[in-house]
Amino acid sequence: MRVFRRGAVGAVSLVAAFALVAVQQIPAAAAAVPAEEYAKLLVKKVSGENVKKHMVALQTIASQNGGNRAAGTKGYDLSAEYVAQQLELAGYKVTLDPINFVEAWVENSPPILSQVTPTPKTYVSNSEFFTFRPSPAGDVTALVQGVDLTLPPAPVSSSTSGCEMSDFAGFDAGNIALIQRGTCPFATKVRNAGFAGAGGIIIFNEGQPGRTDAFPLDIGEWRAGVPMVFASFAIGNELAANPNTTVRLKVDSTLTLGTDYNVIGETRKGDPNNVVMVGAHLDSVPAGPGINDNGSGTAAILETAIQIGNFPLKNQVRFAFWAAEEIGLLGSDQYVEGLTAAERDRIRLYLNFDMIASPNYAYKLYDGDNSDGTGAPAGPPGSEEIEKQLASFFTSRNLATVGTDFDGRSDYGPFIAIGIPAGGIFTGAEGIKTAAEAALFGGTAGVAYDICYHQACDTIANPNLTALDVNADAIADSTARYAFNLTSIP
Repeated sequence: MRVFRRGAVGAVSLVAAFALVAVQQIPAAAAAVPAEEYAKLLVKKVSGENVKKHMVALQTIASQNGGNRAAGTKGYDLSAEYVAQQLELAGYKVTLDPINFVEAWVENSPPILSQVTPTPKTYVSNSEFFTFRPSPAGDVTALVQGVDLTLPPAPVSSSTSGCEMSDFAGFDAGNIALIQRGTCPFATKVRNAGFAGAGGIIIFNEGQPGRTDAFPLDIGEWRAGVPMVFASFAIGNELAANPNTTVRLKVDSTLTLGTDYNVIGETRKGDPNNVVMVGAHLDSVPAGPGINDNGSGTAAILETAIQIGNFPLKNQVRFAFWAAEEIGLLGSDQYVEGLTAAERDRIRLYLNFDMIASPNYAYKLYDGDNSDGTGAPAGPPGSEEIEKQLASFFTSRNLATVGTDFDGRSDYGPFIAIGIPAGGIFTGAEGIKTAAEAALFGGTAGVAYDICYHQACDTIANPNLTALDVNADAIADSTARYAFNLTSIP
């Protein structure tokens, strides 16, 4: 990590282009005021008008730099500079935290997958199996070892092969991991195999009708550092039936990594052993400027940071603006992976705000207690309390909320994976608004929450300003309450 210094990356001219919001000093004697009063004060100070100014700044950056703020672009670099300068001028300790992403990948020659012993056999590349893009290069000959396989396959997709590190109990490092497609992302299986020390990775299709053939896939994951391929069910089933088979697996590729930076801002006040972490991803997709996704969350937490920075905090507040979320949660995932056990323990909770101003919005709170009974299980202990705290804000304004699943699509994922309680707000993406939701929130049933999701039309004209203002207040309220009182969090 490196600490940001004013002008270090040429941001002075950018700051001059945008009006900064003045921060009023809070008297030190006010420290005895209850969290309730600080929450009310911060909500008043975080205005929708000022939040929108930050979104306008991000739109300007995108408009002047190819129309987007995606990972690896000048638009992202300038977005990070803008946020870093705003935080520094508000008195924060600002760190630019480097993360890697795939900048380019080329396959130089067809991959090789063959049985060496006991019976030599060569499989047909780009037909029976394909290289996972962006697999690192490698040439390994080793025993193949199955990982928690479900054979014969169940009638419907249900395999959890490789989804948990416990699946690799007894796995011999250096062997080639044979993993079955199933209910968790390919990238999860690959990462776990890498942690288990696999010398190569074969993932095969699960085996139900429609899930038998191999095909080319870009999983955006390379960090296992070994060659990896996607094979047909027939190959996987054959290799699993002969557990003492030695296999040769070769991938000939050129992988080029780029570097972006998470922007991390820490308050200089508050107990550093009790960290309240608040995050939003800063990048857009290449197709557009990403002003709802996720300029809205970025702008709201940035304005919250500016306004709370001079409060006499009890707990330290750490604001994170994540890089490369749109290509696999890379910023938050690499940040969490780099934390020591002691650093993880100091983070008491994580609040995530992604797409908080969808034009056909619903007020959705992450389902910390799994009270909806769908999808992922409950979050780590404390997640239920976060959901209730956020819900109480909306209730105080006579506004309804609905639950949304911890489905792994945003930056809370790496935090809940290591047991840090999480929660947050989401107003919907490409999903379709239900009639029940339209009755609660207005808008149009049968239409996507955001018809410009991941498109060029996600401009400053796209966000719903009512949802933006309400959710910015909710963010301010929850941040202030936890900055002064963590007694509800285990």
